[in-house]
Amino acid sequence: MCVVNYGVGNLRSIRRGLEKSGAAVKVTHSPTDLRNSDAIVLPGVGAFAPAVKNMAPLANVVAEAMKNGTPILGVCLGLQLLFTRSSEGGSVRGLDFLSGDIVKLPDTVKTPQMGWNTLNIEQAHPLLEGVKDGSYVYFVHSYYPQPADTNVIVTTTEYGVRFASMVAKRNLFATQFHPEKSSKTGLTLLKNFVRIVKR
Repeated sequence: MCVVNYGVGNLRSIRRGLEKSGAAVKVTHSPTDLRNSDAIVLPGVGAFAPAVKNMAPLANVVAEAMKNGTPILGVCLGLQLLFTRSSEGGSVRGLDFLSGDIVKLPDTVKTPQMGWNTLNIEQAHPLLEGVKDGSYVYFVHSYYPQPADTNVIVTTTEYGVRFASMVAKRNLFATQFHPEKSSKTGLTLLKNFVRIVKR
């Protein structure tokens, strides 16, 4: 599977987490690699606008993979890129695979949210096999998704507001938290993703 290198941080830990989960991983920004890959991971720590700009040459390839049913996993900023637009830095258009907006966490809480918080499971999903309701995962973010279609929401988390912390639609999976930093729970999730890819 390919982890897309679009100039954001944290590629090493997501790669390690996936390798620990039994995947052969290539970190790449080559369209050919992505076309031939059995899964695509959009990692992410960073700002929305530069990430969109860096993703632009690969956007069509990822859209193609999405249509062809290739499993795609978005993590943190990688999740945010999948939506229609983000209010970070004005109004910036995303990849629009999922309709909805990325909005700032309320002023009533300290941003970024940085640290452990719980998952409220809203619906059963293969990615959550072996993950209990109320499990702790690790977050680093100031923005969160507001999906237009609430059916895509798999888990929610509360931090000043109840927000979608994991979404899924067909072959598209995304977490606002960092599974690669979420100890046993995160590893379970990554193993489940690898299992889905290998099916």
